[in-house]
Amino acid sequence: MPARRNSSEGGHSARTRYAQELALLRNEKGISLRALGDAVRADYTHLSNMEHGKALGSSDLVRELDQYYGTTHLVVLWEAAAHDLSRFREQYQTYMTLESEALALHQYAPSLMPGLLQTEAYARALLQAAGPVDEDTLADDVAARMARQDLLGRADQPEFRAVLDEAVLRRPLTDPKEWQAQLAHLIQVSDRPNVTIYVVPSSLGLHGLTNTDTMFLWLPDGRMVAYVETGYSGQLVEDARDVDRLRRSYDHLRDIALSPRESGDMITRYMEDPCEPPR
Repeated sequence: MPARRNSSEGGHSARTRYAQELALLRNEKGISLRALGDAVRADYTHLSNMEHGKALGSSDLVRELDQYYGTTHLVVLWEAAAHDLSRFREQYQTYMTLESEALALHQYAPSLMPGLLQTEAYARALLQAAGPVDEDTLADDVAARMARQDLLGRADQPEFRAVLDEAVLRRPLTDPKEWQAQLAHLIQVSDRPNVTIYVVPSSLGLHGLTNTDTMFLWLPDGRMVAYVETGYSGQLVEDARDVDRLRRSYDHLRDIALSPRESGDMITRYMEDPCEPPR
């Protein structure tokens, strides 16, 4: 197996270590980026961006590289880089750290599929809709969002409860097959013992969180914090009184929502007919 640097060398970020290892392996192999691109069926400029820390590449491409080099560690470094928070704004880094430590997560989504429940196709479409972005940045953002979902499969199985406004189900992807796959994913994830999904029918009218995407985090030290966001900004709420006010609105929504079984039935009806399902 080719020699490689120690993954902890120099205290660099996971993204930097990953990029350095990609460059090291290619240099040891003595091949050009163009030749490598031909060998793994990838664009050489994309491979260059990966080596310079400007792109992560897809997990499939990284497995191809591991196979080409006769290694097994690149995919491990890729996973660590995908979880690296250093590229995010400081405030969001704080939230992501708390999210990764949370014992339970309860979310209300007023119009968009929660990040922890999105398929790769949904995440890509949503990130593209936010504005022009180059393909490498888009791929990195999608990979980071998918990596967040690993916490639902942790050994300690943190509880995740998602209350979805029916508007989430009424805003499909433009590709019908991708939208059906997203709804099928919802049903599949809801079968996990630590995941519960509720739907609030639009017919129930206005409520205290109508326009507020809200996530509550129960932390190991006993605190509960909230994170509220729009499409343009987010805010971590730590004051106990403010968190409690949001929690009361959330509890009301959960009380009036369809049961998990009824919610699953509604999601299934939307899979069968994208128009509003009969009551």
